[in-house]
Amino acid sequence: MSKAASTRSNPRPAAVPRSVPPAEAEALVGSLAPLLHDWLPRQRWFAGKGRQVTGFVPVTVTELLPQDATGTSLLHLLVRVEQQSAGQGAQQGPGRAPADAGDCYQLLLGARTALPPRLAPALVGHATQGPLAGRTVYEGLHDPLLADVLIERLRTSGAVGALRFGRAGAIPAGLSSRLLDAEQSNSSLVYGDAYILKILRRVFPGPHPDLELPLALAAEGCERVPAPVAWFDAVDPSGSDEPLTLGVLQTFLRGSQDGWQLALAALDEGREFTDEARILGRATAEVHTALAAALPTVTLGRSQTAQVAHAMRERLDAAAQAVPALLPYVPGLRTAFDALAGLDAAGRGRPAQRVHGDLHLGQTLRSPDGSWSVIDFEGEPARPLAERRRPQPPVRDVAGMLRSFDYAARSHEPWRADWAARCRDAFCEGYAEAAGTDPRAEPELLRAYETDKAVYEVLYEARHRPDWLPVPMAAITRLADGS
Repeated sequence: MSKAASTRSNPRPAAVPRSVPPAEAEALVGSLAPLLHDWLPRQRWFAGKGRQVTGFVPVTVTELLPQDATGTSLLHLLVRVEQQSAGQGAQQGPGRAPADAGDCYQLLLGARTALPPRLAPALVGHATQGPLAGRTVYEGLHDPLLADVLIERLRTSGAVGALRFGRAGAIPAGLSSRLLDAEQSNSSLVYGDAYILKILRRVFPGPHPDLELPLALAAEGCERVPAPVAWFDAVDPSGSDEPLTLGVLQTFLRGSQDGWQLALAALDEGREFTDEARILGRATAEVHTALAAALPTVTLGRSQTAQVAHAMRERLDAAAQAVPALLPYVPGLRTAFDALAGLDAAGRGRPAQRVHGDLHLGQTLRSPDGSWSVIDFEGEPARPLAERRRPQPPVRDVAGMLRSFDYAARSHEPWRADWAARCRDAFCEGYAEAAGTDPRAEPELLRAYETDKAVYEVLYEARHRPDWLPVPMAAITRLADGS
């Protein structure tokens, strides 16, 4: 038999996904560091903007698609990004500034010998050293070929090195993919307009609420939240028992519109939004009721309530130092937190449970049949995961939604404060119909949580969208006088 015939009858086995050994992973990430230094801080989901990146430490590196015959590959990386500590090191010179422990980010990097023009916006850079030398590195989620690799891993489940893929039901094959461009703190792929895969970018150890809570609600039979179809996580190589949740696949609510866009459309057309707000209030109460049934609840005693109020005061003081426009209102705003601290003086206690944590109109979807769903249970991404998983009074979510109606009304010219007030009342009425308790029945509690939310908004807008600062400042003026 000729050598050629022997080669044809014994083809080289296709490369299989593998976990990259630590030494090789360190060399790979080191060779990519010059590219990541420039690319990573420009991503919308990068939380460390404004602080110098000082290094990259690989946590896990996995070849989900080893280099194929076309020169294409997909690398999954968990990388700890070391940065200069805030407010330190500017006078010490490059490379000598104190660095913090660093956040862990999930990256999915594609590599090709040449990048097609359609993938030009996904460019990370051209590798000149290391294992990828001579190849073009790009954001892999933009490439349908590489997006298919992810959905196939979820279809088959199992493990690849430190990565673990699980599913709750069958996923059909052959689904086309597209990357959504609307998210800020994460990334999402839509498959065949049937499923949506949320890729968590900033990764924390521990059960993630965006998987934990929808799973619990599905087990409880709550239909207001799309049930998880599949998910994947990683084993923490440091030896911790806590998983690193990486992504969640859920049913895509095709044809649905988010509540924020619906509210703005109603304002533009001069329509009321009270019917929608009332139904949305009922939906929120149904989610809260199901969460209380599915997961443990607690009672906040006097000292715990006082601690909550104290934390709110501290956030107010810190925000006022950062945003001087808040300073004249601090005395009036503090009265809201003082009233909260005194609510449980009689030792009655206050129920607390798992909540959404970042509820606003943009976290809701109305389907073509008029029903509402609640999505994105991640909570406020800037807050520690342990804090986001802590039981809290349900009124926190109510306060977030009430602030969202104000935001919608203030985004319209002229400002429709009356429209927002009617929506706020309708939402609370709908909530009371389903929950049996009206959030307005405890005005001190509602005012404290709405004030805390408005203070957070002032700080956020001052840092990121100064033109929007008048929106929360209008609420600050109202809340500071006890309204």
